[in-house]
Amino acid sequence: MRVLSKSRFKIGLECPNKLFYTGKKEYANQKDQNPFLEALAKGGFQVEELARLYYPGGHLLEGEDWDYLKHSEHTKILLKRDNVILYEAAFLYDGLFIRTDIIVKKGNQVELIEVKSKSFEPNNEHIFIGKRGGIDSKWKPYLFDVAFQKYVMQLCYPQWEIKSFILMADKTQEASIDGLNQLFRITKQANNRTGVNVLVQSKSELGNSILGRLEVTDIVENIENGKHIYSNGLNFVDAIEEYKQAYINDQYKNVPTSYSKCNKCEFKITKESNETELKSGFKECFIRQHNWRTEDFNKTSLFDISGIDWRKSAKLFDSNKFFVELMTQEDIGYKEEVGKLSNTERAWIQIEKAVNYDSSIYVDKIGLAEEMNKWKFPLHFIDFETCTAALPFSKGRKPYEQIAFQFSHHSYEKSGDILHCSEYISNKAGYFPNFDFIRELKKVLENDGGTIFRFHNHENTVLNAIHYQLMESDEKDRDSLIEFIESITHSTGKSPNKWKGERDMVDLWQVAKSFYFNPATNGSNSLKDLLPAALYSSDFLKNKYSKSIGDISLTSTNFPNNFVWLRWGDEGQLINPYDCLPPVFDDWTEEKIEQSISEIENINDGGAALTAYGKLQYTDMSKAEIEEITSALLKYCELDTLAMVMLYEHFKELVV
Repeated sequence: MRVLSKSRFKIGLECPNKLFYTGKKEYANQKDQNPFLEALAKGGFQVEELARLYYPGGHLLEGEDWDYLKHSEHTKILLKRDNVILYEAAFLYDGLFIRTDIIVKKGNQVELIEVKSKSFEPNNEHIFIGKRGGIDSKWKPYLFDVAFQKYVMQLCYPQWEIKSFILMADKTQEASIDGLNQLFRITKQANNRTGVNVLVQSKSELGNSILGRLEVTDIVENIENGKHIYSNGLNFVDAIEEYKQAYINDQYKNVPTSYSKCNKCEFKITKESNETELKSGFKECFIRQHNWRTEDFNKTSLFDISGIDWRKSAKLFDSNKFFVELMTQEDIGYKEEVGKLSNTERAWIQIEKAVNYDSSIYVDKIGLAEEMNKWKFPLHFIDFETCTAALPFSKGRKPYEQIAFQFSHHSYEKSGDILHCSEYISNKAGYFPNFDFIRELKKVLENDGGTIFRFHNHENTVLNAIHYQLMESDEKDRDSLIEFIESITHSTGKSPNKWKGERDMVDLWQVAKSFYFNPATNGSNSLKDLLPAALYSSDFLKNKYSKSIGDISLTSTNFPNNFVWLRWGDEGQLINPYDCLPPVFDDWTEEKIEQSISEIENINDGGAALTAYGKLQYTDMSKAEIEEITSALLKYCELDTLAMVMLYEHFKELVV
């Protein structure tokens, strides 16, 4: 049975053409491949289980999720009661189907409660509706989701008076017990739909509630009556009917493409996908609507160029200026900046190189050399792995506080020696590690005045968060830790205190962005793209890192001396070092791997690291499995800081 579910309705709101591709295994879907989504989903399931404890005595409808009719009939039977609470109630009406998080029915008075693994601050009167009266874009998909649920429920039960609510974490509420997050365990043996095993019986065991309930009945009503339109010009009811017919009839809607929709399309072939095995919905849309030929997909297009304001990009798209050879400086709003490359200068360099098939590196040698001459040895390269947990780790902590669970630290000596001189990781479940984390970081960075490097804003943001946590703490060494943080960071806009440290970390991302462009990155400034591009372009790096660790001036904490970072594939292509990281359970037998419960194979990007830490926190795995995952996390983070060192060596090579 094909039905328009609430998830498919949301896909239709994003782009009706996606309804043709969704759920079809033959099409690539980047959202299915994103490890962040797994971690976020698990957090959402925990909040969902917590929410049910505040509405006790409910009936859970689960199992055989595909059987729409079975669950809707079961729901009908339970709803014959005057007073009832349902979890995952199912409503089926003429091709429309929904599952609701929590339903509270008292006669004809019904509360629809949508549980979200998001957070809010109660003193913000414009959480959902902005000052100009429109729905905040961040909340639009969620509010239309609630409206869709209410609409289908009302079709099934016209006599009901339905009030709608969103239940989520209140960022101002502190946990009053330790280990709140440890009471909700992810396990293969869980006997419920979420995969979360709940270790408490009632809300009385949870202390103060960290959840808050916001009523959105009026907003839902204004969505239904057409006051709030999504973005497609259709009113709410017409959109539902149109998307339903399109999905049930497996119809490609042929809605005109747009820059904003197509740039975010998940139905694309990625580098990791095999085009011979998977189809691209993105590709099919441009063949259907713009008559693109096979060779057009190999050209550098508007979607490949970074640094152009989205309004300019949208205008170029609407003018059918998809390809770089059609673009002018005026089109992209070209503007120069003093002392560094502006975003549009970088974009124009990328455009010109693509038009001229020029694969050479652009580097502002004078500007880069002037910047590098400011740096003091030894150079320190640091990288953090962090997360924000919906459920607090310990008493006194709030939902979605920043948690810093790991760092890696390389130093580059004036002699050219490279040392992996320190690292930290907390793999203890339910432990708030931030203060130990900052103590260890202070211990390894306070001994000299060498320049400290981060990559992008993350490390500065995290240290600002720990600064705030320390200010509210009673740690004995609080003042010295705060002083250390202020010495190596600058305050962010949200901080009530203002400072800029004398050793404020240098952002290597900003250095690359200001003075360097490598066509091999395809316009990306991500370290994961800059590293292979630098290795591909640099004879120095190729020669050095083709040798084993023991044969170059490099130490490692997590790799043997015979490990080689730079390798080539069977067809002579350079292999990204992140793809050279060993599998998590590299030395385990197949039988032993099958007995493991973490289901983690590789940790080679930030999403996988986040997922791995989540599994360490919430999954009841063996000591041996914990040790293997911890080891893999240490290897990954060590490569992150070594990658920064390699990028530094590449810059050094360019300015000589």
